[in-house]
Amino acid sequence: MTSIQMRENPLFTRTTGREAGRWGIPMLLKPSVPTGVIDLISWSDTRPNDTMNSDRGVHFFIDDYRFESIYRWPERSLEKLRQYRFVLTPDYSLYADMPVWRQIESIGKSRWCGVWWQEHGLNVIPTVSWSNLPSYAYCFDGIGCGSTVAVGMIGCKHSKRAFLNGYDAMLEKIQPEMVICFGTPFDEMRGPIVPVDYMASRKGVR
Repeated sequence: MTSIQMRENPLFTRTTGREAGRWGIPMLLKPSVPTGVIDLISWSDTRPNDTMNSDRGVHFFIDDYRFESIYRWPERSLEKLRQYRFVLTPDYSLYADMPVWRQIESIGKSRWCGVWWQEHGLNVIPTVSWSNLPSYAYCFDGIGCGSTVAVGMIGCKHSKRAFLNGYDAMLEKIQPEMVICFGTPFDEMRGPIVPVDYMASRKGVR
């Protein structure tokens, strides 16, 4: 049993043995860079024995309540996730009006899931999110320099400037090898962006 396999312990005692930064955010290993066409399927659309979508990655750009179980009982979804090419870490909500401790918790839970999946053999790509300037102190923790990352564009058009400020900060901090962008990127976004069309991600789902 690895240090992260603590299924019998309460949720609040979980640790990975690989924490980083002031807040002890779980630290992901650098993922393998996906090659070829990048396509995604929502966690809500995954199912057992899904041979049709096995060449896709799984995303969590959906409401939090739809995937809370993957943190509470991670072993229950492991075999389902193994079917897919790679998996993005959960996109827990991060809003500027949330208490700071809740924002840090959202980042920590996302990274924890990613480390747990890596420990169990999945290729995991970290999803990066941020809220306001103070969140930059912790929202990029747990992701190594040069990693492939994913960002979601859903809802960010209402706060374009705040999104672009955080995006630029992410580029400077992480210097990603690839940015998987779920949705249409803004024209101002720089870097090695690979866009994934939101509507096209529904194609082929049965």
